[in-house]
Amino acid sequence: MGQKKPAKILLVDDEPNILVPIEFLMLQQGYEVRKAFSGQEALDTLSEFKPDVVVLDVMMPGMDGFEVARKIRKLSALRNTRILFLTAKGAEEDRMKGYSTGGEVYMTKPFDNDQLVQVISEVLEFG
Repeated sequence: MGQKKPAKILLVDDEPNILVPIEFLMLQQGYEVRKAFSGQEALDTLSEFKPDVVVLDVMMPGMDGFEVARKIRKLSALRNTRILFLTAKGAEEDRMKGYSTGGEVYMTKPFDNDQLVQVISEVLEFG
Protein backbone atom coordinates (compact mmCIF):
# COMPACT_ATOMS: atom_id res chain seq x y z
CA MET A 1 0.00 0.00 0.00
CA GLY A 2 1.37 3.42 -0.91
CA GLN A 3 1.52 6.19 1.64
CA LYS A 4 -1.21 8.76 1.27
CA LYS A 5 0.29 12.17 0.66
CA PRO A 6 -0.39 14.72 3.40
CA ALA A 7 -3.07 17.27 2.64
CA LYS A 8 -1.79 20.70 1.62
CA ILE A 9 -2.98 23.75 3.50
CA LEU A 10 -2.36 27.38 2.58
CA LEU A 11 -2.73 29.81 5.48
CA VAL A 12 -3.45 33.42 4.49
CA ASP A 13 -3.40 36.22 7.07
CA ASP A 14 -1.52 39.49 7.30
CA GLU A 15 -0.80 38.92 11.00
CA PRO A 16 2.17 36.62 11.76
CA ASN A 17 0.99 36.21 15.37
CA ILE A 18 -2.09 34.42 13.97
CA LEU A 19 -0.36 32.49 11.16
CA VAL A 20 2.56 31.03 13.10
CA PRO A 21 0.51 29.21 15.78
CA ILE A 22 -1.92 27.87 13.16
CA GLU A 23 1.02 26.69 11.06
CA PHE A 24 2.43 24.86 14.10
CA LEU A 25 -0.97 23.30 14.80
CA MET A 26 -1.37 22.11 11.19
CA LEU A 27 2.17 20.72 11.03
CA GLN A 28 1.41 18.73 14.20
CA GLN A 29 -1.52 17.19 12.34
CA GLY A 30 0.82 16.06 9.55
CA TYR A 31 -0.31 18.54 6.91
CA GLU A 32 1.98 20.22 4.41
CA VAL A 33 1.69 23.94 5.12
CA ARG A 34 2.53 27.17 3.33
CA LYS A 35 1.89 30.71 4.57
CA ALA A 36 0.98 33.88 2.71
CA PHE A 37 0.78 37.31 4.32
CA SER A 38 -1.39 38.96 1.65
CA GLY A 39 -4.02 38.14 -0.91
CA GLN A 40 -1.57 38.63 -3.78
CA GLU A 41 1.05 36.43 -2.12
CA ALA A 42 -1.64 33.76 -1.71
CA LEU A 43 -2.55 33.90 -5.39
CA ASP A 44 1.13 33.76 -6.36
CA THR A 45 1.56 30.65 -4.18
CA LEU A 46 -1.52 28.85 -5.53
CA SER A 47 -0.15 28.10 -8.98
CA GLU A 48 2.68 25.90 -7.75
CA PHE A 49 1.37 24.72 -4.36
CA LYS A 50 -2.23 23.75 -5.26
CA PRO A 51 -3.58 23.42 -1.71
CA ASP A 52 -6.42 21.16 -0.65
CA VAL A 53 -7.60 23.80 1.83
CA VAL A 54 -7.07 27.57 1.99
CA VAL A 55 -7.55 29.09 5.45
CA LEU A 56 -8.28 32.69 4.59
CA ASP A 57 -8.55 35.90 6.60
CA VAL A 58 -10.97 38.52 5.30
CA MET A 59 -9.41 41.78 6.45
CA MET A 60 -6.06 42.23 4.72
CA PRO A 61 -4.44 45.25 3.10
CA GLY A 62 -4.85 45.46 -0.66
CA MET A 63 -6.93 42.49 -1.73
CA ASP A 64 -9.33 41.21 0.94
CA GLY A 65 -10.15 37.56 1.52
CA PHE A 66 -13.46 37.72 -0.32
CA GLU A 67 -11.66 38.85 -3.48
CA VAL A 68 -9.03 36.11 -3.06
CA ALA A 69 -11.83 33.52 -2.74
CA ARG A 70 -13.52 34.82 -5.91
CA LYS A 71 -10.23 34.53 -7.81
CA ILE A 72 -9.59 31.00 -6.50
CA ARG A 73 -13.08 29.94 -7.64
CA LYS A 74 -12.27 31.11 -11.19
CA LEU A 75 -9.25 28.78 -11.43
CA SER A 76 -10.30 25.40 -12.82
CA ALA A 77 -7.11 23.75 -11.51
CA LEU A 78 -8.30 24.59 -7.99
CA ARG A 79 -11.94 23.60 -8.32
CA ASN A 80 -11.54 20.99 -5.57
CA THR A 81 -9.74 23.36 -3.20
CA ARG A 82 -11.82 24.10 -0.09
CA ILE A 83 -11.92 27.61 1.38
CA LEU A 84 -12.24 28.17 5.10
CA PHE A 85 -12.64 31.78 6.19
CA LEU A 86 -11.09 32.50 9.59
CA THR A 87 -11.77 36.11 10.46
CA ALA A 88 -12.73 38.65 13.10
CA LYS A 89 -15.63 39.77 10.87
CA GLY A 90 -18.57 37.91 12.40
CA ALA A 91 -21.57 39.89 11.16
CA GLU A 92 -24.22 37.90 9.31
CA GLU A 93 -23.68 39.91 6.12
CA ASP A 94 -19.97 39.01 6.21
CA ARG A 95 -20.82 35.34 6.67
CA MET A 96 -23.19 35.45 3.72
CA LYS A 97 -20.56 37.17 1.60
CA GLY A 98 -18.05 34.50 2.62
CA TYR A 99 -20.33 31.72 1.44
CA SER A 100 -21.34 33.57 -1.73
CA THR A 101 -17.69 34.09 -2.73
CA GLY A 102 -16.97 30.37 -2.50
CA GLY A 103 -16.18 29.57 1.12
CA GLU A 104 -17.25 26.21 2.53
CA VAL A 105 -16.71 27.24 6.16
CA TYR A 106 -16.81 30.59 7.95
CA MET A 107 -15.23 30.69 11.43
CA THR A 108 -14.66 33.75 13.58
CA LYS A 109 -11.68 34.73 15.71
CA PRO A 110 -10.94 34.07 18.44
CA PHE A 111 -11.22 30.38 17.64
CA ASP A 112 -10.64 27.13 19.46
CA ASN A 113 -7.61 25.17 18.19
CA ASP A 114 -9.33 21.80 18.54
CA GLN A 115 -12.36 23.09 16.66
CA LEU A 116 -10.16 24.40 13.82
CA VAL A 117 -8.36 21.04 13.56
CA GLN A 118 -11.69 19.20 13.49
CA VAL A 119 -13.25 21.49 10.89
CA ILE A 120 -10.25 21.18 8.57
CA SER A 121 -10.28 17.40 8.98
CA GLU A 122 -14.00 17.30 8.11
CA VAL A 123 -13.58 19.59 5.11
CA LEU A 124 -10.79 17.36 3.81
CA GLU A 125 -12.80 14.19 4.37
CA PHE A 126 -16.22 15.30 3.17
CA GLY A 127 -15.45 18.29 0.94
